[in-house]
Amino acid sequence: MCFNRLVEHISCRFRSCDPRLYQIASLSTLLAYGLLWLHFDVSILQIALTFGTALVTQYAGTRLYKLPAFDPLSALVSAAGLCIFLRTNSMAVAALAAGIAIASKFTIRWQKKHIFNPTNLALLVVVTGSLGWISPGQWGQVAWFGFLIACLGSLVVTRAVRADVTLSFLGCYIGLLTARALWLGDPLTIPLHQLESGTLLIFSFFMITDPKTTPDSRVGRLIFTLLVALAALGVQFVLFRPHGPLWALLICSPLVPLIDRCFPGSRYDWARPSKGELTPPLSAPVFVPLSIPSQQRRVS
Repeated sequence: MCFNRLVEHISCRFRSCDPRLYQIASLSTLLAYGLLWLHFDVSILQIALTFGTALVTQYAGTRLYKLPAFDPLSALVSAAGLCIFLRTNSMAVAALAAGIAIASKFTIRWQKKHIFNPTNLALLVVVTGSLGWISPGQWGQVAWFGFLIACLGSLVVTRAVRADVTLSFLGCYIGLLTARALWLGDPLTIPLHQLESGTLLIFSFFMITDPKTTPDSRVGRLIFTLLVALAALGVQFVLFRPHGPLWALLICSPLVPLIDRCFPGSRYDWARPSKGELTPPLSAPVFVPLSIPSQQRRVS
């Protein structure tokens, strides 16, 4: 009996933790793996500067917009993502990217919801300005590492109730790549090779799943992931630009307010993760006749 109570208590504590804590732990594990085993070309100074700038910008935005409390968790998530993806030879660029990511949450908003994924926006601004680059092949093609990313990502998206985004996007993206290969008569080893990317898995599990920049309802999220997958293939095979999923997410993010309007759902709250069920339409009031006292029934 005591053991069951202990297990129940630990389970309750696990469920009550903020999902961003698991995301920070997962991204930190991936970053440590990249530094220690894969020898990422990112210095400790750049990492410290990125995290420091993100936290300072978050604090400044909290004071400027008079928010009730300073919340560092989202800033830590964005900083960890930048350290994993962004490569630059300038410490100033690393700080600039962190500042852009966090500042965008406060400035580019609609209906109290920021439009762009902070890490995604900062990465593409820096890359477009030729101030840095993204190395998609830095993770290699080790099968067990892909499994590690999937496991860590599953922990995050399940806890944050956004597993549907990952599964939907990967399903649409893989299906479209396979259909294109079959249409062109290419061997299926070509789309398989295109999918062997640690960057794609990290994007699918950690970036596109951001609850604050995806549609509120599940139906809306399924539509959104299909649009992102289509845009990713368009960027990759029509515009012939690298990092198709990253550009696709940036292009499709402004459509989220429209999707939320067409398919409204409950707004996501980090303290109470929800699946975002469709908001039911207002129904007509139901009038219940008052019960007749027993004395009046006898009289009638």
